[in-house]
Amino acid sequence: MRTGSRAVLAAAAALALSATPAHADPGPADRDFTIADPRITESSGLAASRAHPGIYWTHNDQDQPRIFGIDSRTGETVATLTMTGVGTPRDMEAISVGPDGDIYVGDIGDNLDGSWDHVWIYRFPEPKALKDQTVRARQYVVEYADGPRNAEALMVHPKTGRVYIASKNEDGGGLYAGPERLSASGTNTFRRIGEVPWVTDGAFSPDGERLLLRSYFSAREYVWKDGRVEGDGTSPGAPFQGQAESVTYTPDGSAYLFGSEGQGSRVVRVEREDRPEAGPARPSDAGEAGDPAPKSPDGAAPADDAQGGSATTGFLVLAGATVLVLGIKRLLRR
Repeated sequence: MRTGSRAVLAAAAALALSATPAHADPGPADRDFTIADPRITESSGLAASRAHPGIYWTHNDQDQPRIFGIDSRTGETVATLTMTGVGTPRDMEAISVGPDGDIYVGDIGDNLDGSWDHVWIYRFPEPKALKDQTVRARQYVVEYADGPRNAEALMVHPKTGRVYIASKNEDGGGLYAGPERLSASGTNTFRRIGEVPWVTDGAFSPDGERLLLRSYFSAREYVWKDGRVEGDGTSPGAPFQGQAESVTYTPDGSAYLFGSEGQGSRVVRVEREDRPEAGPARPSDAGEAGDPAPKSPDGAAPADDAQGGSATTGFLVLAGATVLVLGIKRLLRR
């Protein structure tokens, strides 16, 4: 091939490469995301990391003692934590991050509504590095003062560090408070301090002034005062999800994230009505039936749409450059 021909082809190839983005924009953190990891089929709990912005911890129900760190910008797993020192979990249902930076996992499920006279809580420091690793966890034995309970919601207060559990028995739900400090050497008795609906998960707001509880079809947010819920709560506008299981707040407390079970499950952000400088609540595109597709605060299309448009544009430019290269090759062969 002549030198001039090589120069033309090199220029065309450079055009194609320059039209291809070096990496896809992952978008903003703490937004809607889809859990990409095929190992996560029963995401039963959700908790925002305190150490790593944009990362959320989750786990399966009945599985190995594993916790997954999910990047909310991409939906990808960035850390898999395998707990040691805890034996084999029976039914892990909830996760929370305490004010001390420790991760608390509630192995508190009991689908037979009272067949186990005790359940467990696991606890370990949130790791400084996001990578696959083994973590040494402490195990706490838990029993209820009024007898065995089925439960799926465990919440650690972000100021006091006290652990609370919301039960899910057939006779309705109850809110239980653990001792001021958990003991790894004895049994920790949780005592009923209030009545709440039958729920599948719960979380405290980052300032500790609200308690959010969700069920399969609804959610309630309560004022939290002096270690108790006040009033009947308000509805945060929970989205409809097939197997509604998990809920948490974003780290800044401006929104809720609602999760569900199933492979490739979707985590949906819903804005808080009383958030600072907030406008009307805005359920996301996976929100309740009949809700319009969301827009960003400045009226632009959602981030996912913007990313899709950029990807489409990049593809078309690359395709055009490829056609150009093939055309030049054909001309040079003549």
